[in-house]
Amino acid sequence: MPICTSCAQPTPYLYTVYNSAYNFRLEQCTACHAFADPYVEHDTLTLLLDLILLKRDVYRHLLYNRGLGARKVGDKTPAKEDRSARPSSQVRHNALSRWWLIARLGSALICVDAFIRWTHISSSHPGDISEMATWNRAAIAGFVRILVGCFFETAAFHAGVVLACYAVLKLLPSPRSPVSGIREQFSRQNIAPCETSSAWRYETCPRSVSAELRRDADADPFRMRRYSHIPLTLFYSSLTKLFLLFCLSIWRPDATKTGLATHARPHLHPNATTFTHPVVVRALELLDEDKLDREWVVRNVLGGMAAGFGLRVVLDCHPILTTMIIITGWLVKTAVANLVSGWVGMGLGVDDKAAEEMWLAYSIP
Repeated sequence: MPICTSCAQPTPYLYTVYNSAYNFRLEQCTACHAFADPYVEHDTLTLLLDLILLKRDVYRHLLYNRGLGARKVGDKTPAKEDRSARPSSQVRHNALSRWWLIARLGSALICVDAFIRWTHISSSHPGDISEMATWNRAAIAGFVRILVGCFFETAAFHAGVVLACYAVLKLLPSPRSPVSGIREQFSRQNIAPCETSSAWRYETCPRSVSAELRRDADADPFRMRRYSHIPLTLFYSSLTKLFLLFCLSIWRPDATKTGLATHARPHLHPNATTFTHPVVVRALELLDEDKLDREWVVRNVLGGMAAGFGLRVVLDCHPILTTMIIITGWLVKTAVANLVSGWVGMGLGVDDKAAEEMWLAYSIP
């Protein structure tokens, strides 16, 4: 059953379709009286921009409402009968479609990540036209190595996060005070008791829809416990990080100017004309291009924050727990990065030791 993107209440329909697919009306949520899901009328570009901006509602739309909630004019079949008549093969088809989406999205994002790393790590350039063919073969070989390394790192990070999520949900089956997410807090008199020890398997629900949710769970035991939501959320959250890293790979700082500024630095920092206090000037100097690794900050700090935000939408747990989950994934990824760093560093245009250190610098938080 789809949910309201504002209050996370289950709702049978999101919009009503009239004569054509482009003539429809958004449905209101019966709990908060807002539009159940405004994103059904938005295009892909709007969804992409809101994902980059880390908006909670777009996560709920993509994870729980995508392709659901349509009601045609003249359809008199109640929502309960329509859902109870749904065959189990359709449920399995939806699960396979979700995993296929994860495979397609993951492949595209891994290729983008590999290209970004290759542009920053590879330092070899063709000398003239006669060396172009040899350089192309070496560049392709280096890119393939980085691509394979990115695949193993991504798989390790996702495996560590999924295992950590499983452990957290087993150790903390029913949080006392859910935060904003799928499991919203209702009054005790309107809540039907859940029939499982895991709070993620059955979302907290009103009595009016609890029976329907239990029937769906009987037909599909993994309906409320879809671990495929975790890697899908991580891929969606990585769009912010990859977008900024891609911009940095295009507009890179001029190494020549940076080197000249390092050797011939003026006595007064440029910020000293605006800020006179020495502590403020020293703090601003830390943001200089020769002292701050912006790629590392975007990849690890901003990337970790985005992944934690996405997991909080899915798991509905305390931010400390999502931080621990992300750190666990980082530890697993770091172990795999140390294993593949020596193999990946071969053929990148620099000595193997330097290439290995450069790879680890981009891999290890």
